[in-house]
Amino acid sequence: MPFTNWNLLSVAGTKKKFTCPGLGLFYTILSAFLFSVASLFLKKIEDVHSVEISAFRCVFQMAFVLPGLIYYKTGFLGPKGKRVFLFFRGFLGSGAMILLYYAFQVMPLADATVITFSSPVFTSLLAWIFLKEKYSLWDLLFTLFTITGVVLIARPPFLFGSSITGIEGNYTNHLKGTIAAVVSAVSTASTFVILRKMGKSVSYFLSIWYYAVIGLIECIVALFVIDEWTLPYCGTDRLLLILIGLLGLGGQIFITKALQIEKAGPVAIMKTMDVVFAFILQILFLNHLPTWWTVGGALCVVASSSGTAIRKWQHNSKKAKENEI
Repeated sequence: MPFTNWNLLSVAGTKKKFTCPGLGLFYTILSAFLFSVASLFLKKIEDVHSVEISAFRCVFQMAFVLPGLIYYKTGFLGPKGKRVFLFFRGFLGSGAMILLYYAFQVMPLADATVITFSSPVFTSLLAWIFLKEKYSLWDLLFTLFTITGVVLIARPPFLFGSSITGIEGNYTNHLKGTIAAVVSAVSTASTFVILRKMGKSVSYFLSIWYYAVIGLIECIVALFVIDEWTLPYCGTDRLLLILIGLLGLGGQIFITKALQIEKAGPVAIMKTMDVVFAFILQILFLNHLPTWWTVGGALCVVASSSGTAIRKWQHNSKKAKENEI
């Protein structure tokens, strides 16, 4: 469940102090593991719609953020000039989570994880369009590689024929899951662009608060529309819902800590463990072997996303050195 604030990479890239060598990378691996286990538990839940699971996640986020808002006295609405940005950050961010959870439920775990891992590439593209940031030939190459990776995972019949193997259920659900995962990645990228636009003037807690509150409202409205609101039928599903909330929260805390004490480049590379863990858990606990098409798509997306993040880190590091001079 890789909801990493990649926008923080630019901040983390300038930090040089850390408590002990490798601690930030350990936090990154731990975060990736917690997110992956939460995704596995999500696939194990039966008869609970992905929107309802998202609602439970939002409740956990609100419970975590509320003490921070009270302690730092940030208020619940934020600065007047930033409220529109906060609203769209919450709307797009929570929408990305709902779509991601849906993708996890209808397609292989590794496939959905790989596609959503492409958000840094889309961030560069959207930042070029809306923030007029530099978009180089390398960025274009990474974007094309990402699209190639998504196509290899989706395997549309007009390119790969009508006989598609290695998917869960029918191809229609696989295609719906692919579309949901892509839109989730684009929505996540959009939130990062909004966060860049807001800068550091808005508290991190306030940003998460909007995300959780608006997400909960989205989920409640959606559940009434699709008429899917049901309590889990067994104690196991209820326990899994609680664990998903706790693991997701733990993953977010550890990746935030990692970005505070480690340089962005190494963290970006270590974040690829999200995909590695997804493949391992899918094979061990879901008895689903990935196809070579999925492996090839994963290599394209992971290489592109890591390359984008590392180039961003190098650019910010170079700019920081120039400012010192």
